[in-house]
Amino acid sequence: MTTNFSFDDPHEREVCSRFLDRGYHIQNVEDTTALDTIRKLVVKAAWNHLGLDKPSDPEEFLNTVHQHVAVSDLNAFRLSVIRAVHEAPWFRAAYFNLARQALTTLVGNELAMQRSMGLSVQMPDDDSSLLPLHADVWDGDSPYEVVMWLPLVHCHDTKTMYILPPEQDVAAKATMSAFRDKSVEDFYQSIKSNLEWVDIHYGQVMIFSQNLIHGNCLNVEPETRWSFNCRFKSLLSPYGPMKPLGESFEPIFIRPTTRFGMDYSHPEGFDE
Repeated sequence: MTTNFSFDDPHEREVCSRFLDRGYHIQNVEDTTALDTIRKLVVKAAWNHLGLDKPSDPEEFLNTVHQHVAVSDLNAFRLSVIRAVHEAPWFRAAYFNLARQALTTLVGNELAMQRSMGLSVQMPDDDSSLLPLHADVWDGDSPYEVVMWLPLVHCHDTKTMYILPPEQDVAAKATMSAFRDKSVEDFYQSIKSNLEWVDIHYGQVMIFSQNLIHGNCLNVEPETRWSFNCRFKSLLSPYGPMKPLGESFEPIFIRPTTRFGMDYSHPEGFDE
């Protein structure tokens, strides 16, 4: 008798293999209604802040918002939009549902989610919104995290982010000590040819390891980039020293057996 038992299914195995090889996973969102509801909220918050009429084409409005916002006003504008996001009680659950199955496959089924959402609004030729190459673990984040990155417009070329694949990331980090007395730009130029520039459309989502070197550059495309980012991690995996559970992260799934385990205590009076 032939037996072909496996702990994972072929689709999960393929997703995990690609993620380990590339350091990221891109797929169509799993809940298009949630995605459209998220973008409607963002667009409404944006045109309300700007005092404009409701746009007929949401993507065109987001792509051309730089025609209505000065760089000096960008931070106040972005904070106004993110405030609307944080005030929507359904937002975090909707965001999670965009990649529920993918996060379960790549991270686990007991999850903690970052409490605050990150929003990037990167207008053309705006050097105030640059995020030079970095790895989040260098700033105290746990290495047991992924970032779920959601575009609200088509992000491509300099209008997107870049990431260094795992094999090249290991090689690049091995040379970092040679750049101790040099600039970040020098290090960037040394690895530039190995960077992967993410091409991702509205309707897709990316999950990537924030242990890998990534960042963005000056957006020289004629459109504004809009993207959300939020971290997820396995609930019981180690937390970064500066970003503990309950402060930076909030549990979203605690399974019954884990709840029993967390509540358990040995009866007293039997050790004498």
